[in-house]
Amino acid sequence: MNDTSAQLAQLKVVPVVAIESRDDAHRLADALLAGGLPCAEITLRTDAGLAVIEALADRTDFLVGAGTVHNVEQAKKVVDAGARFVVAPGFNPSTVAWCLDHDMPVYPGTSTPTDLEQALEFGLEVVKFFPAEAMGGTKTLKAFHGPYGNIRFMPTGGISLTNLRDYLALPYVIACGGSWMVPGKAIAAGQFDEVTRLTAETMKVVRELGAS
Repeated sequence: MNDTSAQLAQLKVVPVVAIESRDDAHRLADALLAGGLPCAEITLRTDAGLAVIEALADRTDFLVGAGTVHNVEQAKKVVDAGARFVVAPGFNPSTVAWCLDHDMPVYPGTSTPTDLEQALEFGLEVVKFFPAEAMGGTKTLKAFHGPYGNIRFMPTGGISLTNLRDYLALPYVIACGGSWMVPGKAIAAGQFDEVTRLTAETMKVVRELGAS
């Protein structure tokens, strides 16, 4: 695994954030840090996404990546903004190729054996599994692991504290992506103490799993 994948594997959880204002960027990062999670996937689902990535890029205490990256043009923009990794909902070969050519860690979305065959073609060791729950959750991952034993997964979609343990219990899951600790309403209302509380609750589960 590359260094970024190793960092994510250590953290076990990647907050997937849709944020409406650049002004909230550092308060969000500080809230996540206070809860014990120094990373976030800032999605391009909002107009502010790119600006938030740019605002957080120079922080040495926080790993910021870009999510919902659909094409090469968007990949170029998030890399220029300072994203440290790229996440996509699906598998766009052009985007994957561009990221690899520019030494940018990329985690394309996969949900079928055909997607995983493409991942092998590109030499990817870690991919996103999306939408995780809608595509069968841990049962599907267990089925994938047989023929694709060298691939590691970052499941995202429908994951919460309720089922986080089930996913992280699988040795071929390096981390889970999710938004349960970064609810949009709390961010919009400036309730960053709630983000910290939910993040701390999440990391308590991670620590308990590590101790078991």
